[in-house]
Amino acid sequence: MSAEGHSRPTWVEVDLDALRQNARAMKERLGSSALCAVVKANGYGHGAVPSAKALLEGGADGLAVALVDEGIELRQGGVTAPILLLSEPTTESMTAAFAAVLTPTLTTVEGVVAAIEAAKQIGSRNPVHIKVDTGMHRMGAMPNDFPAVLEALQGQDQLVVEGLWTHLSVADEQHDDSVRFTQIQLERFDEAVRIAEEHGVHPSVLHVANSAGSLVYQNSRFSMVRCGLALYGEVPNDEVSAMARLEQPLDLKPAMSIKSLVTAVRDVDAGERPSYGRRRAMPHAGRVATVPIGYADGFPRSLFDAHHEVLIGGQRFPLAGSVTMDQIVVDVGDIRVEVGDEVALLGAQGNDRITANEWAAHLQTIPYEVLCGFGDRIPRRYVGTLPEEQKVRRRWWRSS
Repeated sequence: MSAEGHSRPTWVEVDLDALRQNARAMKERLGSSALCAVVKANGYGHGAVPSAKALLEGGADGLAVALVDEGIELRQGGVTAPILLLSEPTTESMTAAFAAVLTPTLTTVEGVVAAIEAAKQIGSRNPVHIKVDTGMHRMGAMPNDFPAVLEALQGQDQLVVEGLWTHLSVADEQHDDSVRFTQIQLERFDEAVRIAEEHGVHPSVLHVANSAGSLVYQNSRFSMVRCGLALYGEVPNDEVSAMARLEQPLDLKPAMSIKSLVTAVRDVDAGERPSYGRRRAMPHAGRVATVPIGYADGFPRSLFDAHHEVLIGGQRFPLAGSVTMDQIVVDVGDIRVEVGDEVALLGAQGNDRITANEWAAHLQTIPYEVLCGFGDRIPRRYVGTLPEEQKVRRRWWRSS
């Protein structure tokens, strides 16, 4: 892990109350479906343990991560709710997964065999989920292999098939081909449920929908949804936002802000070319402000070419030159800006807000990548009510 930059005035600010609000909003939208909060990749950059606890307090029924190590981090941080592993663990890490009371996803016969052996070592009866591939072709049991996975689970007492799931690949796209393909995936999942039942497997938890799916396709919600981006206050794109609001207003609040302080201000003449490469001439005499964040922190160089802006004093100002590894320079014109003034690189300041989707548009990417891109050199600061100690709960539903 790289060193955090506590010695410089740049930080990620995470609003824990916003996370709770978002979880409550999604629970209200989902009705009877359980809410699985996806907190992989350090809670989408927000900090895994504080974010997980806040989302659980807001109503999430359990959590999902990608790596065994991510699940262990949550357990060591005091999280006691169910934690689903979204990928099949390696044979070597299966025992560690069960020891940490994580719920593995299984997709292969080899994975089932490894899970049975690991459960024997631990000496407990463990829940597992099975993932089927309905068309994304990344992970999951292929249709021809699915019956063999089910058969490998028969006649043993170590594993209980608690869940069956798949993943939607284009639920955030609203053109006709994508809508049709999403419906095809749902039909293929229904068929997988039928095949599982023919093999005597009756999972209590069925889950298909991600954030986009849960917001746009009511028939994708099943008994649980896996929600990531929406819980952090963002939606994948404007199409999803528009479609989601057709059902009812959606009250989501972005939880992450990126803030810094001006560390230097200097007057420059018209025609001067700040930063590496001298790539853009100052159109007028004025001031440039130095801000301590750079591409090593997740502020990409391509934002300069995209004419990206930052907020200082509630006003937008463009970059004056190339993004460097540790710093940017901002053209503040003739506005009086001083060392120590706060800079909003992501989030609200005054009456304006720079959003993750704005970043994504400038970078020709998606908001997920933006939020996950801020590294360990930027420390996380938490505002709002701090989480309380977690009560132990091992099941995805709340009734005893």
